Amino acid sequence: MKISSKVKTLFLDIGGVLLTNGWDHQARNKACQVFNLDVEEVNERHHLTFDTYEEGKLSLDDYLNRTIFYQKRQFSMEEFKSFMFNQSQPYTETLDFFRTLKARYKLKTVAVSNEGRELTVHRIKKFDLGSVIDFYVSSCFVHFRKPDADIYHMALDVAQTPPDEVVYIDDREMFVEVARGLGIRSIHHENRQNTQVALDTYNLRLNG
Repeated sequence: MKISSKVKTLFLDIGGVLLTNGWDHQARNKACQVFNLDVEEVNERHHLTFDTYEEGKLSLDDYLNRTIFYQKRQFSMEEFKSFMFNQSQPYTETLDFFRTLKARYKLKTVAVSNEGRELTVHRIKKFDLGSVIDFYVSSCFVHFRKPDADIYHMALDVAQTPPDEVVYIDDREMFVEVARGLGIRSIHHENRQNTQVALDTYNLRLNG
């Protein structure tokens, strides 16, 4: 069944949709192996302070001083940050898909993401996200984190688009459910192919 209301704006998550996650448990576990750190201790400290970093209330240096460099290490903070940044990889086909879809339908595109400032800025520049995204309603910039409803309200205000003209795409099912509860049509992203099929329901297709 096709949806008749025209979609004018896409809300896109970054980590898990356009790129790999910026600093998830797999990346942290890998860091612990490379730098010979205690996994449980790092993860405990991470969970106690990472939300504050993602909300833009800590710098990356502050976060690392709390989680890694609270004691003397055999490696520098710059070495560790370089490792962190290098964990980010693009989902090239998905980026190309949304870039093409945006151009074909003249869509506004808004990133709605939870991420720390330095990681966000690095990823925007490295992967040319400006060719896909118009505005960034990222937790580090707006000081709200998903699933707080305020971040979605802010994205709607920034886009100046009513909820029924937006499609939101996120790999976290809870976040999708929260957005739907606000009247935003939403897709749980599992892979590009499934999302492409789902977008066809909203008359957003690359073929035909």
